[in-house]
Amino acid sequence: MSRLTIDQMLENARERLHRVYVYDVAAALERGAILVDIRPAAQRVREGSLPGALVIERNVLEWRLDPTSSARLSLAVDHDVEWIIFCSEGYTSSLAAAALQELGLHRASDVIGGYQALKSAGLLTVGVGVPHFAREVDSLASL
Repeated sequence: MSRLTIDQMLENARERLHRVYVYDVAAALERGAILVDIRPAAQRVREGSLPGALVIERNVLEWRLDPTSSARLSLAVDHDVEWIIFCSEGYTSSLAAAALQELGLHRASDVIGGYQALKSAGLLTVGVGVPHFAREVDSLASL
């Protein structure tokens, strides 16, 4: 078995992805993509949240998004869902999106530069108007 460095593994992962620039996230969401924050809770507390993003920590990502998994989310309807993953800076998210593609989620990708790039670009509200976010807000309002 050959060994890879983490840099080689990351390069291999990114070769398979159609990575999303921060200024293209809004258009992706408009066409139905789902933005997923995989940062750990402590990192989200420290850095801030992204309203409208679905929070799924990295350690359970594949189980929640694989449409054949008994632990899937209701949004994981089939292998054609466009999942856009982000982490803090866009490294872990590339590896995560590549893992999703290995499960057959062929439209999985990630945000170049991650949360930090979205924050620097002033785009932390990019996900506020997405349909699944509106449904969540409505369901919380009815409690």
